[in-house]
Amino acid sequence: MSEVKLAAETRTEFGKGAARRIRRESKVPAVVYGHGGEPVHITLPGHELQLALRTPNVLLTLDIEGKSQLAIPKAVQRDAIKGFLEHVDLLLVTRGEKVNVEVPVHTEGDLAPGAFILEHVLSTLTVEAEATHIPESVTVSIQGLEAGASILAKDIELPEGTTLSIDEDAVVLQVLAAQSEEPSDDAADESAEA
Repeated sequence: MSEVKLAAETRTEFGKGAARRIRRESKVPAVVYGHGGEPVHITLPGHELQLALRTPNVLLTLDIEGKSQLAIPKAVQRDAIKGFLEHVDLLLVTRGEKVNVEVPVHTEGDLAPGAFILEHVLSTLTVEAEATHIPESVTVSIQGLEAGASILAKDIELPEGTTLSIDEDAVVLQVLAAQSEEPSDDAADESAEA
């Protein structure tokens, strides 16, 4: 799990105008909440935050007015067209604390020879893990699977200290037979007449 340190500044201005001014300075407005405390409104350096958020469930060490706090991203708002960060919600965590997060599911290997399609029923898996040991992803082998095969949540090997937070019988991946398009009756009649 990667950990990134960011310098944060508290903010007192709120609303669209204040958020626009913050973004013009290449910073991102954010809010930090959790552990029963009052939410803290902060600004974070835009470029460093953008790089940090490339890693799913990154652990952020925030330096807020000389006080160091751990947080994980809970909600990230991006501009729909340009993709820049508009706002980030961060959840305070402590070392040893268990949190529920969504972890991307990756596959490795090849399906059995033939016309098969792999359907990702769930692209992420909700797991409970210690806040400082959140897995970046889980990898599932699909080597040699044929149509009708499915992989359930309980079939996925999780890193030590990580447990499922969803129904263990939930289908994560399934293999389907590719549908071939059969010629219509009209096309069959036309080829018979020719």
